[in-house]
Amino acid sequence: MTPLCLILLTLVGFSPNDITDVLFTHLHFDHCGGATKREGDKIVPVFKNARFYCSKSHWEWATVSPNPREKASFLQENLLPLMESGQLTLYDGDEDGVCPELGLDLLLVNGHTEKMALPKVKYQGKTILFASDLVPTAGHIPVPYLMGYDVRPLVTMDEKSSILKSAVEQDTLLFMQHDPYNEIVVLKDTEKGVRLDNGMSLKEAFES
Repeated sequence: MTPLCLILLTLVGFSPNDITDVLFTHLHFDHCGGATKREGDKIVPVFKNARFYCSKSHWEWATVSPNPREKASFLQENLLPLMESGQLTLYDGDEDGVCPELGLDLLLVNGHTEKMALPKVKYQGKTILFASDLVPTAGHIPVPYLMGYDVRPLVTMDEKSSILKSAVEQDTLLFMQHDPYNEIVVLKDTEKGVRLDNGMSLKEAFES
């Protein structure tokens, strides 16, 4: 079966060999499983010309001694072939800031899992934050609405509260990782806290 990511690449005119950089927000199987494939009796990277990037702290969290709650989400067959390929770069940053290896502005959060990276991209005068599993869908925007997989739920609530408030103040768009209806969400402040103002496609976000 062809992974969805490869189908989408084909639809926009790219092939796996065109990909040069892959940033893992974290290493749960639904976020990194498409990066490897089986060739005969071996598992190899799908993107043979790419560098893969992951927080060193998170890599160790996932591979050295994964906790019982997350162990089933860290599939070693997804991870170890990346290291063995020589294509993996582990960056040392444990605080928010620019990842020097990529030149990307990253927010690092610890509620969902250790050192999950949220990249912030500025393009055509707009800023987009890839919300990953901190805010996976528009339905998760209210601070108390969390994922059942979070290892530190109260930390997630604090992180969401701060990041959503900042997003409203700075007119930052949120890219939704798991939302089947909204690629991008616009936020607004209300009496009940930060809420959804509007949802749209990525294309619509830059046409408005």
